[in-house]
Amino acid sequence: MSPHTHASTDAPEASALEAAGKPADGVITCDACPVLCRIRAGRTGACDRYGNVGGRLTRMDPLTLIAARPEMVRAAGVWDGNPIAGRDLRVSGIGAGTTYPDYKPAPFIVGSEIDGVDMVTVVSEGVFSYCGLKVKIDTDRHLGAETALVRASGEPVGHVTTAEYGSQMLSLGGVRHLTGGSKREGVVTCATMLALANGEAVDLAIDGGAVVRVQAGQPPVIDGVAEARMRVGCGSATIGIFAPQWQGLADEVIVVDDHITGVLTEHQAGRFLGLRAAGIRVRGRRSTPGRYFHVAEPGSGWGGTDIADPLAIIETIEPARAWPGLRLLMVSTTGEHAAWFVLDAALIPRSAPMPEAVAAVVARIGENCEPAQCSVLFMAGAGGSLRAGATQNPVLLTRGVQAGRIRVTAGGADVFVWPGGGITYMVDVLRLPARAFGHVPTPALVAPIEFSLPRADYAALGGYLDRIRPLDDVIRSADPRAVVLP
Repeated sequence: MSPHTHASTDAPEASALEAAGKPADGVITCDACPVLCRIRAGRTGACDRYGNVGGRLTRMDPLTLIAARPEMVRAAGVWDGNPIAGRDLRVSGIGAGTTYPDYKPAPFIVGSEIDGVDMVTVVSEGVFSYCGLKVKIDTDRHLGAETALVRASGEPVGHVTTAEYGSQMLSLGGVRHLTGGSKREGVVTCATMLALANGEAVDLAIDGGAVVRVQAGQPPVIDGVAEARMRVGCGSATIGIFAPQWQGLADEVIVVDDHITGVLTEHQAGRFLGLRAAGIRVRGRRSTPGRYFHVAEPGSGWGGTDIADPLAIIETIEPARAWPGLRLLMVSTTGEHAAWFVLDAALIPRSAPMPEAVAAVVARIGENCEPAQCSVLFMAGAGGSLRAGATQNPVLLTRGVQAGRIRVTAGGADVFVWPGGGITYMVDVLRLPARAFGHVPTPALVAPIEFSLPRADYAALGGYLDRIRPLDDVIRSADPRAVVLP
């Protein structure tokens, strides 16, 4: 068993166990989730987060104390590397335990003084069935059709959602996958979300599309190939950025892109520079001058299209405008693909060695691309009984959060609270300390959550004033571990 055995929920009363027909024989019932595990002495429940320590229900992981600004910790005086020595400390929900379904106050209600103001922080771990992950994958490569199912270990765990600028987006989890399908679907969904939320790598297969290895903060691996760059912009934007640098070096530049392919001499940037029309027309639907949609199908080739030969997107070369010796650069939005052509006497593009000056501009496209990575955001609805752990009048907590009077954090990290009803929040998992998330076998994820507000406001919303404990007392009695936020 873990050496960190700090009680975080009230132990069941022996009389309550006897009344339920279960003798107080050293076996206790965990009330941290609706599974209600019966735990023998020295053992843990199904989630491995609660155990029977001397007949008392105990949270097995240590409570986590957050030092949010390490530079302030060092400025506070002599610092030995332990953030507990600093001034800017707060208790996070990590390791706090839970009182779900919150028919009793939250595990820790902590009082402290911040800039002369008496503050209260309600600290708990929420059990979230209504939760999911939003995954941003920096790539132009085609991962799968919008709404295509995303699978882990063969089970559906989410779907492909709308692509964003230079990124493909996945929506994973949610109550329908956790509890609305088969038992195996729920178990796999929960395990997949837990691994991603805790910074681990997971392989996801998209119906009709790619297999992607996703890990927060790491490059995506798509069909076994690690992605290196996020595009500098669409084909039109790339033209706009680099047009002056191509002037005098190339007679035409075509930037191949699955979304908007750019053609330099037709583009407003080329006209501004006074470039001569080259008469090379690409396939697809013309949007505005020099900007084309649908030049090819989505894929893993040039610019997120399915083409391997860039000349395949050229529809016509007009003899009235083009000329022998015309210098043509074709390049992708990341600079990873580039080819140099010169038109022969019959106006047919012929491959030729790329001039060093042109290659330097292509390299600059790559230089201006950000490194590709995966971003994982945890999203949950903190409604229902979770609020009852903070106040006897839960709607006042909701209204205080919505009005911005109550600060919501997750493991000490700032969250984005969605507008509208309820308390729906989202947080980047990399902003939390390592291993901040857990699970219960209902299945559901367990995530830290904290509500901070002035003590006077806490009293006004019907808070549990008699359960407030000074921060120093929590540090002394709970023996927390200390971390600095990423």
